[in-house]
Amino acid sequence: MELLRSKKGFICDMDGVIYHGNTLLNGVKEFVEWLYKNDKKFLFLTNNSQKSPKELQQKLARMGLDVSAEHFHTAALATASFLQSQGASTAYVIGDAGLINALYNVGISINDVDPEYVVIGETENYNFENICRATRLVNKGAKLIGTNSDITTPTEKGEMPACKALIAPIEAATNKKAYFVGKPNPLMMRAAMNRFHEMNIHSPDVAMIGDRMDTDMVAAIESGLDPILVLSGVSSRETVAKFPYRPRLILDGVGDICD
Repeated sequence: MELLRSKKGFICDMDGVIYHGNTLLNGVKEFVEWLYKNDKKFLFLTNNSQKSPKELQQKLARMGLDVSAEHFHTAALATASFLQSQGASTAYVIGDAGLINALYNVGISINDVDPEYVVIGETENYNFENICRATRLVNKGAKLIGTNSDITTPTEKGEMPACKALIAPIEAATNKKAYFVGKPNPLMMRAAMNRFHEMNIHSPDVAMIGDRMDTDMVAAIESGLDPILVLSGVSSRETVAKFPYRPRLILDGVGDICD
């Protein structure tokens, strides 16, 4: 634990680590206070594409946490950056405002007739009509992109379908595989680590805290970060045994770090 506490930087997942839906998890307020008190540099890195950094800041503020927007990086931003690097100009989107605004901000317009890409993210506005439209567009040649490869996401009501589950019917109907941008894709991890490099903090000095073995922990290991699993979200101790890699520490929640 002392090795963890000595790290200069922390990358933290959000869903299942900081909150479930709109419910702040136990020990999170104390953990954030500990980060500030000890001058730790930190970034909240979320595969959820629904909200912008500003909206995430406001969400945490409603929960009693004062964290500036610069401390957030989302799969929506990573997806927009990737599509910009590919020279994209149009996309059909099944997703919420955080994703749509991120695409607009890099010059990608929304097109439901002949887009270059079909982009899928988490949304509550998911229906048969937009699945059919996405299927038609992919069959016409649009490239299929998922903001992340999470199958489920933890909420206060239990686990709910996430991006990979939402994109599955389109993959099945078109016989095309999506390209997923979020964790554990190195694209997202490099974007996160670039923030720390600007502060002269490098991989051995950074811990990654997450609740998923299949995304957070593999991303940490492959990026040379200290992999810390918390049991407050998706993965359990039983889950860990199913994977060929291990977190260095398993904690009940982030509150354990500052106890």
